[in-house]
Amino acid sequence: MIAAPALVVNPTSGKGRGARYGERAERALRAAGITPQRIVGRDAHDAAKQARAALDAGASALVVVGGDGMVHLGLQLVAGTGTPLGVIPAGTGNDVARYVGLPLADPEAAARIVAAGHAATFDLGRVTSADSGEPRWFGTVMACGLDSKVNERANRMRRPRGPSRYTLALLAELGPFRALPLDVTIDATHESVEGMLIAVGNGPSYGGGMRICPQADPRDGRFQVTVVNRVGKATLLRIFPKVFSGRHAEHPAVDIRHGSRIELASTAPEPVSVWADGERVGTLPAVCETVAGALTVFVPARFVPPPQ
Repeated sequence: MIAAPALVVNPTSGKGRGARYGERAERALRAAGITPQRIVGRDAHDAAKQARAALDAGASALVVVGGDGMVHLGLQLVAGTGTPLGVIPAGTGNDVARYVGLPLADPEAAARIVAAGHAATFDLGRVTSADSGEPRWFGTVMACGLDSKVNERANRMRRPRGPSRYTLALLAELGPFRALPLDVTIDATHESVEGMLIAVGNGPSYGGGMRICPQADPRDGRFQVTVVNRVGKATLLRIFPKVFSGRHAEHPAVDIRHGSRIELASTAPEPVSVWADGERVGTLPAVCETVAGALTVFVPARFVPPPQ
């Protein structure tokens, strides 16, 4: 059993679900004999500052209540330290929670997994972009191109919830979007492409179960890189629905690569934004590296990795 974890709550996750799930998770932890230090920041920066102080003061673990954005915040604090991360899923996407086998709509069950203290290690990605200033850790997918534009728009949208928000954002962004000139280097092998998007997957999915990198395994020490080459809008609309099953990878316009170090650059006239775990992390050029075993996270005692 763990003792005295920091419990960081994003009250706005899932349109207020984060606050409710945070209260329910805290009650479940206390029922299991664990007294968490509850942290609710004014914003992400304040929450991270308070969580860092709690860890420095001896908190035994960091437990985040929210979606992939809150997990992303947590990763910046515990990655590579061996301090375990607990996740109470309460967001829209919850893609990290999916691949570590956590219940998505049961904060009590997720809290009991934390209380049981069974932890496993996973790889993480580490991205350094042109204007980031310092490396950022990510657990799911780093992406640039059309999906970054879609992410930007989806984050501005109030509704609908879930993956349909990304579908509507795609339809809105597809009209003005043009393929990007991209330079891609994967473990020293270089190629230039005209791409609609590039996704670098530590895990298989983003956006609430869209399996953009269906072969990505966060325990094999490498990324899956998915490149969607230039296609017409009608073709892209035919490919897109298959991303939920991962069958988009069968289309001839989609190239799949694997590697542990990915360098991306572009000669596009406008800056190309880079997103990871649904958070903006900078612009191209960017370098991604996989760091084996960098994440320690609480999982169900009989956790079995999902099929790829």
